[in-house]
Amino acid sequence: MAKARKQKGDGGGAGGGATVLHQKLCVSIDVENQLIYGYTEIKVLLADNDTFALHADNMTIRSILVDGETAEFDYSPHWKNEGDQPNWSLISCLKTAADAACSTYTSALNREAVPNLIVSYERSVKSITEQQLEENSEKHEENSGRLEEHGLKPDQIVNGCNGSAMEEQKEKENGNGKGKENGIETETEKVKNIKLVHIDYILEKAETGIHFVGNVLYSSSQIRRAHCWFPCIDSTTQRCPFDLEFTVSMDLIAVSNGDLLYQVLSKEDPTKKTYVYKLNTPVSAHWISLVVGPLEVLPDSNDISVSHICLSPALSKLRNTITFFHDAYSCYEDYLATPFPLGLYKQIFLPPEMTVLPTSLGASTCIFSSDILHDEKVIDQIIGTRIKLAYALAKQWFGIYTSAEEPNDEWLLDGLAGFLTEIFIKLFLGNNEARYRRFKANITVCESDVSGATALSSPAASSDLYGTQTIGSYGKVRSLKAVAVLQMLEKQMGPDSFRKILQLIVTPNRASRTLSTKEFRHLANKVGNLERPFLKEFFPRWVESCGCPVMRLGISYSKKRNMIELAVSRGCTAKATPDSDSHTNGDTREGDAGWPGMMSVRVHETDGAYDHPVLPMAGEALQVVEIQCHSKLAAKRVWKSKKSTKFDGSDDNIDVSTQENRTSIDSPLQWIRVDPEMEYLAAIHFHQPVQMWINQLEKDKDVISQSQAISVLEKLPQLSSAVINALNNFLNDTKAFWRVRVEAAYALAVTASEATDLAGLLHLVKFYKSRRFDADIGMPRPNDFHDIPEYFVLEAIPHAVALVRSSDKNSPRGAIEFILQLLKYNDNNGNIYSDVYWLSAMVQAIGELELGQQGMGFLSSLLKRIDRLLQFDNFMPGYNGVLTVSCIRTLARIARRVSSSICLDRISELISPFRNMDKPWKVRIEASKVLIDLELHHKGLDAALLLFLKYVDEEKSLRGWLAGVLFSLFCML
Repeated sequence: MAKARKQKGDGGGAGGGATVLHQKLCVSIDVENQLIYGYTEIKVLLADNDTFALHADNMTIRSILVDGETAEFDYSPHWKNEGDQPNWSLISCLKTAADAACSTYTSALNREAVPNLIVSYERSVKSITEQQLEENSEKHEENSGRLEEHGLKPDQIVNGCNGSAMEEQKEKENGNGKGKENGIETETEKVKNIKLVHIDYILEKAETGIHFVGNVLYSSSQIRRAHCWFPCIDSTTQRCPFDLEFTVSMDLIAVSNGDLLYQVLSKEDPTKKTYVYKLNTPVSAHWISLVVGPLEVLPDSNDISVSHICLSPALSKLRNTITFFHDAYSCYEDYLATPFPLGLYKQIFLPPEMTVLPTSLGASTCIFSSDILHDEKVIDQIIGTRIKLAYALAKQWFGIYTSAEEPNDEWLLDGLAGFLTEIFIKLFLGNNEARYRRFKANITVCESDVSGATALSSPAASSDLYGTQTIGSYGKVRSLKAVAVLQMLEKQMGPDSFRKILQLIVTPNRASRTLSTKEFRHLANKVGNLERPFLKEFFPRWVESCGCPVMRLGISYSKKRNMIELAVSRGCTAKATPDSDSHTNGDTREGDAGWPGMMSVRVHETDGAYDHPVLPMAGEALQVVEIQCHSKLAAKRVWKSKKSTKFDGSDDNIDVSTQENRTSIDSPLQWIRVDPEMEYLAAIHFHQPVQMWINQLEKDKDVISQSQAISVLEKLPQLSSAVINALNNFLNDTKAFWRVRVEAAYALAVTASEATDLAGLLHLVKFYKSRRFDADIGMPRPNDFHDIPEYFVLEAIPHAVALVRSSDKNSPRGAIEFILQLLKYNDNNGNIYSDVYWLSAMVQAIGELELGQQGMGFLSSLLKRIDRLLQFDNFMPGYNGVLTVSCIRTLARIARRVSSSICLDRISELISPFRNMDKPWKVRIEASKVLIDLELHHKGLDAALLLFLKYVDEEKSLRGWLAGVLFSLFCML
């Protein structure tokens, strides 16, 4: 009997005093009418009161039984209790608008966190255990007959339609043993407080939590959305096993969590069948997921418990994409020394226009957008897809199977999943790939870790941000930081000890399936052999605070003492504020103890490399550290000037700068590196002579060392021929890692100027032509992408060339002609790989050009090439609309830059047809984005806002993160 009532805080926390022990969900799904109906049974342990609270929204509660007896309940959907809305008429500026929007949003989060289905019951003398002893025999007979009709054995359904009879029997036996030890009366009282709650409900045309698109239904793992499609206690702290039954049409398949016990024809409707799943691992309702549709199931061919699932059009791409997956699956099982713990793992790929999120995790399931699938002809998507699938699998181990004990501990599981993913990257994508990605991730963290929002385990953040700290840009930074912090601990204790800790966490016989920061810290001490004083400093500084250390260093060599003097300036990325709390935001201040640990300095001398662990992370703001050199200086000889080379490599009579060569003459130093093994997460700004940076680029084989050298050399205020030639030589070195070679290409573009006679541009063009042009006719050869690393380097050259600027800040004529020539003579005949990304990179390069007055003569030819590619991709659609998206984006950039020479309305007319529903989703989104952008530049903010609202209303598939794409763009405008 539902009663209208105002929202109350009764029951307070999740569950209102109830603890979920088990939940069964049994529903029928009518996809055509977008209808879900059925019931859920929740076994709960209640406190000593006569009410308890659940979460439920957007549904009709038909009845509730407690231990088989009708119970009263109060149900107030959250949307009916919106409360006071801000007075929007009082908003006068951006700040007040932001404050009002934030207040509205947090109010909504507060409301939905409070349980809104309050169940009242009268205590019954008969316990649930006694009732089940009477009922089980009747159910057993009924279900045995049902099984025999379909050729199944009775024991197959014990844990299915009968709820959890076997599990309850085990619990009863365990309870009896416990009663003998602790007293029968106490255990009996506990059993009397266990209630079986049966809720009949119906859900029509759901809009959140679960979604109907055509003949497909799927759930999403958005925060606190499980209760929008089945009643539950929607809290991460409430975990239990699940029995799941889904009745669907015969031509559809239902995919859900755990193991599929069986599928049978529906007794009530022979045109339907029921899929019965069982998930024994306790999980929160958040991780329950469901996909229903005309799905194709592809079992993994490598004898692992994995099924790959998609709709029919994507089957061939799926088959090609998942060939690697057994590597990740076996890698994790070997590293953790235990089998996959959640039974059959199912990864489902749905069209991007259907999905609310690009990735939606569930227990033993994961729903992906199918745009990450690729065929054997596509190169560029391979690495990204493999890492995404490997990370989702790692989250099954750390995040679902092992979950955070409290919200403050979520960083730890997130970090462990990322750490496990990097193990896969290192083993199967290469050590260079793993180190390079970690290096770039650390740079991102140091640049962004400036406020309390990035503190990993902050009570204030967990309560004030309502779980949203794990999403968006800050969520990404927190994830990267969590992995870096764990890698620092691994460096301190050693890889074997760290691996043993992870194995202990996931071992099946572990008492609890949750993990806390406190327990992990204890394991680091006991198993990792890290001393308590170190841990006492480490966790408050790195986990509970924000900010990263900033180390600025410079060297001076004392020839007399053969000694290096290393000057150090210490700082922090987070800035101190008057009201800051050291454990909340980690800001530096006077007398701050800094970070624990000792940083190593590696000195490369003439007779070898030497590591010196002499640089303390904590200490005075300014300090000088002395390092003794091992190599001896050779006898002094007079340096004679010699001929150098021009920027383009030809001889000249200009003397080489004595400063560049002084290092090799006056000291035994070749180059110096600080923290070469990335033992610490720190922003390091190191200064050494230019020649030492050149030595580092040319002689050090570590990808991080090479990237650091390139980053410094490209920013030098004065560029010598030695610097330009060093960058060019590295670009041409096929043994170097391709990602760093790409960096060298962009560095040559940045350094190209009139002062260097545009040497960088000449080197880039010469390099490309030596690889791709026919020397006899001076034209590009047909594409041949068999050398994948070389393909990635060459693909970046047109974009690098487009970044070159002459003294008037416009693109040199030679750069424009070069890119136009590449587009004009591109020939992919005979190439086994697709050139869609190759052409896309060329088109994007056009968007980077600054034509100026002298280059306007090329505008017509460039636009003609783009139009031809658009027509070609429309006639023969390429992979995921990648080429069309690049063309649309480039057209918009050209239109904005040369608006005085081109009609914006004409460009808008050209782009508008790409918003039609028959176009790929990414194409429609990009077309909408650039049209709003053009409207803003052409007609102003009001017109852009009206167009934005018009598009959101028209585009029915713009839901969830799809609508967010346009909304984010509009906010940036």
